Amino acid sequence: MTHESPPKPDRHIVLLVDDQAIIGEAVRRILAPHADVEYHFCQDPLKAIETAHRVSPTVILQDLVMPGKDGLDLVLEFRADAQTREIPLIVLSSREEPVTKAEAFARGANDYLVKLPDPIEILARIRHHSRGYRALLERNAAYDALAAELAQASDYVQSILPKPMADADIAARGAFIPSASLGGDFFGWWRLPDGRIVVFLIDVCGHGVGPALLSVSVSNALTTGAMGVDPAAPALVLERLNNAFPMTHHKGMYFTSWYCVIDLAAGTLTWAGGGHPPALLVRAGGAVEQLGSQGTPTGMIPDVPFSQDVVRVRTGDRLFVYSDGIVELLLPSGTVGTHSEFRSFVASEAISAADPIACMLDHARDRQGGPSFADDVSIVEVTLRAVAAS
Repeated sequence: MTHESPPKPDRHIVLLVDDQAIIGEAVRRILAPHADVEYHFCQDPLKAIETAHRVSPTVILQDLVMPGKDGLDLVLEFRADAQTREIPLIVLSSREEPVTKAEAFARGANDYLVKLPDPIEILARIRHHSRGYRALLERNAAYDALAAELAQASDYVQSILPKPMADADIAARGAFIPSASLGGDFFGWWRLPDGRIVVFLIDVCGHGVGPALLSVSVSNALTTGAMGVDPAAPALVLERLNNAFPMTHHKGMYFTSWYCVIDLAAGTLTWAGGGHPPALLVRAGGAVEQLGSQGTPTGMIPDVPFSQDVVRVRTGDRLFVYSDGIVELLLPSGTVGTHSEFRSFVASEAISAADPIACMLDHARDRQGGPSFADDVSIVEVTLRAVAAS
């Protein structure tokens, strides 16, 4: 829902709802000398909501005892209406009873004054509540603008993620589920000129447009060949990334990374990682092997060396690379999900599912008790369909 725009700064718009014209005139005279106050009077409580819609008050003053409408019920109506539910409401009543006051607050009143209070007091309370309401509208407007910006960034990231690859010898697909605050996940795959396949996944720390843009920049550097090193050497690629994107040049942002090269002709998978969750290699027979990430987070420490490892692969093997958003779930118990729990689930259920990625996502949502993730979630599945050296 789009929130209302804040009224003009230092402009207090007051609506008084009271069946007594004499009270309306008394309040008008109190407020008239003050140029920062705009005053409106509604004598018919049945038209109070309609009038509030028309004048957009920043404070509502309301009587409790009026013909044709119970004042406490009107408080509830103001709070139930989408356009007035957050407007500060000051009960201005002749009733002094504590029970009445308590009920007014219980139904949503923000303040309670016995009429007519001293002009200095009523003016001070009007300005206090009005300023608070304007600040709320400003925060809501800023939130809406940020939400729109995050939505645009999320749409952009989604639009440039790679399309599924389904060749005779290999298939690759991925899922990216952005969190409400959008993080810095990105993944990709492509063939090198000699036929080998590169697969990578990065996760920039933090949330917002900044991490998302950094992840796109890193991806562009990888996929355009701008790194200036052999793309088939994972350790060299991560070392170059580490020095090309130091956190000191990117507002303290670093990223975890996992990068591999699959050689179907030789039957090998060569990988390197930097602070990233281990990938899972699911063998054709169902066994699950963990391909660890030994290096430091990328961009955190300059000139640090990275190492790479090699594993033999065969036809039918599947590789799963993922970000920690699918693992480190905040559970209803107050604990956080672990990598060992995730690996156990993959080994016991996900690998036999018709759609392993959907199975993992459903399982994660069930565990945390809701559909939305606190962090971006990315999962890549690569299926080796024809390994020559099998």
